[in-house]
Amino acid sequence: MSRLEILTPDHAQTTVENLYRDLERRIVASPPGLCPVDMAASFLKFCRAQTCGKCVPCRVGLAQLEILLEDVLNQRADMKTLDLIERTARVVSASADCAIGWEAANMVLQGVKGFRDDYVEHITHGRCTCGLDQPVPCVALCPAGVDIPGYVALVKAGRYADAVRLIRNDNPFPTACGFVCEHPCEARCRRNMVDASVNIRGLKRFAVDHAGKVPAPVCAPATGKRVAVVGGGPGGLSAAYYLSLMGHSVTIYEKQPHLGGMLRYGIPSYRLPRERLQDDIDVILSTGIQVQTDVTIGENQSVKDLAKEYDAVFLAIGAHANRALGIEGEDSQGVVSAVAMLRDIGNEKYPDFHGKKVVVIGGGNVAMDAARSAFRLGAKAVDIVYRRRQDDMTAQQEEVVGAVGEGCEVLELQVPVRIEADADGHVAALWVQPQIIGKIDAGGRPRPADAKMEGKRIACDLIVVAVGQRIDYRPFEECGVPVHKGTIQANTTGRVAAIQETAGLFAGGDCVSGPSTVVKAIAAGKVAAANIDNYLGFNHEIVSDVEIPSACLDDRLPCGRVNMTEREAAKRKNDFDLMENGMTAQEAAQESSRCLRCDHFGFGVFKGGRRVKW
Repeated sequence: MSRLEILTPDHAQTTVENLYRDLERRIVASPPGLCPVDMAASFLKFCRAQTCGKCVPCRVGLAQLEILLEDVLNQRADMKTLDLIERTARVVSASADCAIGWEAANMVLQGVKGFRDDYVEHITHGRCTCGLDQPVPCVALCPAGVDIPGYVALVKAGRYADAVRLIRNDNPFPTACGFVCEHPCEARCRRNMVDASVNIRGLKRFAVDHAGKVPAPVCAPATGKRVAVVGGGPGGLSAAYYLSLMGHSVTIYEKQPHLGGMLRYGIPSYRLPRERLQDDIDVILSTGIQVQTDVTIGENQSVKDLAKEYDAVFLAIGAHANRALGIEGEDSQGVVSAVAMLRDIGNEKYPDFHGKKVVVIGGGNVAMDAARSAFRLGAKAVDIVYRRRQDDMTAQQEEVVGAVGEGCEVLELQVPVRIEADADGHVAALWVQPQIIGKIDAGGRPRPADAKMEGKRIACDLIVVAVGQRIDYRPFEECGVPVHKGTIQANTTGRVAAIQETAGLFAGGDCVSGPSTVVKAIAAGKVAAANIDNYLGFNHEIVSDVEIPSACLDDRLPCGRVNMTEREAAKRKNDFDLMENGMTAQEAAQESSRCLRCDHFGFGVFKGGRRVKW
């Protein structure tokens, strides 16, 4: 008899592996709005099924925790039970032999701390704090609340103009978002249970590419109220658009020569062509909005002046100031801000990088845009220096992959310590300290620490700093606008608790949340518009009258996802022409057919179906 043999999975184990993959897909597609206590109990039961049973804390403790959580769900518990759950979880976490036990117990502890109110509500009233609610996952995860299943169904039906009209009901930038939205809606797409999420952004891009000119809706009768919007970026323009549709007179004050904010001055045209951005802006302005460009509020006029002249003021100034590195030599010639560099490109002032070796410091989307733009400006080599690992970069993965594909070198785990200048005061090199990855920080990413290695010298001709943006809030703070840790303080409705001279003041977007995504700025503008309308004494409704095609049942067979393609890296890196290819009609028809129409078949239909107004 042989001592050893090659192990191969039997039929049962193969089936189990398939079940694991199915479970992974279900976890990815978990919709928001589920009962957190029930979910915790379900995850705990799964964890207990993995235990070996060797140690008592895991074998007995997890079983007891499972019983206690079931008691909470079945109204057999009291407040002492909640304390017992916490004590038991702490004991298991501290004494279990392996990660299966202590991590399962930690999960229960996090739940007791994170949604204790739900536990109390189950114990005292036998229900969740807000009742069971399973909204359409993609709509719930879209910050602007766009009716995604609706416009996907319209694309499938070939009604592209109607799809654009439906999107504009909640987002006046269908074109811009079709190119650059970070598509958080795809994260929990229920199609993940079958194969992979629907390419929602790609279908939006297809709709705007084939819809032709779609005019804005007719505005409501004039109200006689006047609103000032400070900032002509996505947040400010969105608020202005909806306020104008409601019948209010709106004037936008913009510091730059052109509207668009970071859509124009932060995103290069190879990702978002200027003429396509202008298509969205033209429709927004067609509602009758007045614009004053090259005006800096705080210099030409103050917030208090606007508050006296207008019935309400919305601050959407964005985050256009760069953050400094704070290292020796940062004031050397040849050290430039990525924000300033991209702003110049947005104003069609293209710096000459021909023959230069460029180092970009940072790991976000701005850093990737700066690095990829450097090649298009003639740089002979581009290095991206980042203090964490490439996997930890905050930039979208496709942006990182695209930058590497175009020739950028990612130097991970390197912290800049000083900048070396030549005799003329010009950049000669960047000195970095190698890092070792370490413990996970509060944000969920591993924190780097100095490695026991000598510092490195990276010779270069130009250094682009892209370590974050900040808000230039000082002119507003001087007028009494509340500021905390560098951002304007506003509540979830956008209202600013300002001094009496600035009553009717609202704020939203990056100046409140800090640097964020385009669609979140749009959502902030939408929220502000609704609440400014209420503040002015009205309750206008933004209503969609687009008829949505009926659902069908031919979407259940597994089918591969259509991904967007790009021009060849060797060609696209030499110009600022659009790099991404749109879907073909065949691809759009197939991809739109993959939508499972959760708006019709999901739990949301029992809650009244889709929302046609807000």
